[in-house]
Amino acid sequence: MAVSEFTMQVPAQALFGAGVRSQVGEQIRRLGGTRALLVTDRFMLSSGPAEEIKGLIEAAGVACAVFADVQPDPTDVNVATGLEALRAAAADVVVAFGGGSVLDAAKMMTILAANEGPLREFRGYHRIPAAGIPLIAVPTTAGTGSEATRVAVITDTERDEKLMILDGHLVPAVAIVDFELSATMPPSLTAFVGVDTLTHGIEAYVSALANPLTDALALACVRLVGEFLERAWRDPGDMEARAGMAMAAYAGGAAFANASVGLVHGMSRPIGAVFHVPHGLSNAVLLPTVTRFSLPGASGRYAQLARLLGFAAEGEDDATAAARMVAGLEDLNRRLEVPRLGALEQLEEGAFEASVAKMAADALASGSPDRNPVVPTAEEIVVLYKEAW
Repeated sequence: MAVSEFTMQVPAQALFGAGVRSQVGEQIRRLGGTRALLVTDRFMLSSGPAEEIKGLIEAAGVACAVFADVQPDPTDVNVATGLEALRAAAADVVVAFGGGSVLDAAKMMTILAANEGPLREFRGYHRIPAAGIPLIAVPTTAGTGSEATRVAVITDTERDEKLMILDGHLVPAVAIVDFELSATMPPSLTAFVGVDTLTHGIEAYVSALANPLTDALALACVRLVGEFLERAWRDPGDMEARAGMAMAAYAGGAAFANASVGLVHGMSRPIGAVFHVPHGLSNAVLLPTVTRFSLPGASGRYAQLARLLGFAAEGEDDATAAARMVAGLEDLNRRLEVPRLGALEQLEEGAFEASVAKMAADALASGSPDRNPVVPTAEEIVVLYKEAW
C-alpha cells in the first residue's frame, strides 16, 4: 500500500465509560492544575450536572470558578467574556463541560489566554502561534466530536460570519467521554447531533485529505451510527446505544479533524452565522442534498458507506450502491424527523433568498469545499442551497 505523508493529532489521553467523569479532578492534578475554570452553559448549571462536576473538581483540592454563559453557536464576544472570567480566576486549567458550543468556546478562551488577538486572526489553518493553557473536554452530547478535534468554530459578530479555526494547539489535553451524560438529550437533539456525527464520518472518508488512519476512524464512526443512532433516538435510556454514539462522535471528530470535512460543513456554517440555526441541525438537513452532488467524485467510497449503513446490498455494483446512499440518507432523516431547510423556524424564504449569494461565497471562503470529492463553484452552491430548501 502506497501511503503519502500525513499528520495525526488527537488528545494525549481519552477516558471512555460510564461514570468516568468522576476522574476529572484527578486529571486536573495530573496536568499540574491548581485553579480551574469550569466552562459550561446555563442549562447544565441550572439542571445540576455542572454543579456535580464543580464538586468533583473541588473534592480533588482544586479551586474552581464557573463561567456558565456560553451561548449556542458562540461568538467572539462570548469568548471574550469567558476570557475575562478565566483571567479573574487566575485559572491554570480549563474544564469544558457541555456540547460542541461549550467545547469550542472553551478552546478559544485557552488560546486567547496565551496569544494576542483578535480572534479572527486565527481563522483558517495552523495560525495560532502558541499553546494555550491545558483544556479538559467533557462532552454532554454525542455529536460534534469537538473533544477529539483540533478545530473550533466561532462567529465573528462584526462580519456575521463563522470562523473555522484549525490548529494543533486546539486539541484538548484530555477528553473525558462519559456516555451517561448524553442520556438527558431529548430525541430531537439526539437525532440532529447524531446525523451530524454521521456527516463527520462520511465527509472524512470521502475527503481529498483522507489517509489510512482517518479512514479507519471514519468507517468506525459510520458503522456505529448505523447500529446505534435510531436506538438512542427511540429510547433515551438505552445505555448501550448511548455508549455507541459517544464512541462514534469521538471517532468521527478524530477522523474529520485530521482529514477535513467538506461541502456540507462549508454550507452549514453560513446558515448558522446568518440565521442562527444550530450547527448539527444544519449539517443534518444539508447532508442528502450535498451527497447527491458529490457522488460522481467518489462513487466507490460512497458505495462502501452505503453498504456499511445497510442502504445497499453487498453484491451491488458501486454505481448502484452509491446511488442508494442519497435515498438512504433521505429516509434516515425522515425516520428521525429531521426537517428540510424550508421547515426551519429560523428561516424565512425571502431573507434566505436575499442571503444565499453571500452564504455561498462564505462557504467557499471557509476552505472546506476544496476537500470535497466534487469542488463546487459559488453558483453551484447557490443551487444546492435552493435544492435543500
